[in-house]
Amino acid sequence: MQISGAPAFAATSSNSSQSKASPAMTPSSISFEPISFDDLPGWRDDDHLAAWNAFLVSCGQVLKAGPKDAKPGSAGSPQELLDICARAMAIAKSKAPQTPEGARTFFEAHFQPHRVTGSDHPGLLTGYYEPVIKGSRTPDEVFKVPIYRRPPDLVNMVPESERGAKSAALTHKRKTSRGLEPYFTRTEIEEGGLSGLGLELMYLKDAVDAFFMQVQGSGRIELPNGEKVRITYDGKNGYPYTSIGRVLIDDGHLTADEMSLKTLKKWLKADKDRAKPVMRKNHSYVFFRELTGEEAKAPIGVNNIPLQPLRSLAVDTSYYSIGTPIYVDAPQLMHATPSGHFHRLMVAHDVGSAIKGSERGDIYFGSGDKAGRLAGITKHPGHLYALLPIDRSHAHRTVSGGP
Repeated sequence: MQISGAPAFAATSSNSSQSKASPAMTPSSISFEPISFDDLPGWRDDDHLAAWNAFLVSCGQVLKAGPKDAKPGSAGSPQELLDICARAMAIAKSKAPQTPEGARTFFEAHFQPHRVTGSDHPGLLTGYYEPVIKGSRTPDEVFKVPIYRRPPDLVNMVPESERGAKSAALTHKRKTSRGLEPYFTRTEIEEGGLSGLGLELMYLKDAVDAFFMQVQGSGRIELPNGEKVRITYDGKNGYPYTSIGRVLIDDGHLTADEMSLKTLKKWLKADKDRAKPVMRKNHSYVFFRELTGEEAKAPIGVNNIPLQPLRSLAVDTSYYSIGTPIYVDAPQLMHATPSGHFHRLMVAHDVGSAIKGSERGDIYFGSGDKAGRLAGITKHPGHLYALLPIDRSHAHRTVSGGP
């Protein structure tokens, strides 16, 4: 089906072999072509129960957000997906036995896979993670680098779920007596733009660690008393993200083959005076909040969705609604799983300023150093297959129970 500024998941057919809905996409040359589950490499070998659990954790937030019409630059949130989420949550609340086979049956009954066609950019998968970093609630001779809370004068120009898709323009601004103005840049903030306002949330040892925690969007801070607290993204200053890895490659400091998260960190930490102006080329600056209670059990993605290792995917919401199941096929990504294969059903749980394109995905690897090592070497070709809702009445005729 050809998509050209059409509503997300616009009805196309009541025939059970057709998807009832499809995301709004730009450019118009991109379309979603329905295929069968047998066309998905390794579909029957996946752990569908793990995928079911990942789908389920986002359903509450999808339902809470409610339906949202598509518009240029946003796939919206279709009613059909909400209906399936409601069905999944009802099954979960029924305490019916959950099995991998039942989970696979649920997905096959309610969704139809689609491949992206017409894209002029090859599929690309990268990785992200939750770093664990030593820090303190108060500054001292060791912990001097502040992490800031969201300032009260920060105003969203776009919904957080769309900040990645619309990051070419300012996504946040500063409310002043003169009206809305661009917020302070990274340089202005680091030179004291927010000092004296009581916005300091934590203090870290190292500016490079603080920089990369902002890139990842979350962190687990180990305090001097041994307590670990979780902090998460709570807005940004609104500027587009600039890859400093690309800056170093373009300036001839590192080659593309040499570049990895580990190599980049090593280069920056080797000379902090050299590192500072490089990091400041990325004007984007992220603010954080501390998670408490139930919310603190896992790092969270967009719309407060708990992230699931190797099942949560950050996507471009120009093409995919949050909560959409997406099958990822990346045969060259061999380090991520014990089997050496990466064919699995994931769920759109997050966004990112650098995640742009119909086959661009960022895989959440988990928390800690091991997850960081795996995420840091992930830059592999792959394909995304969207599972889009099929006719709801057909789904209910096909499945009477659930996983």
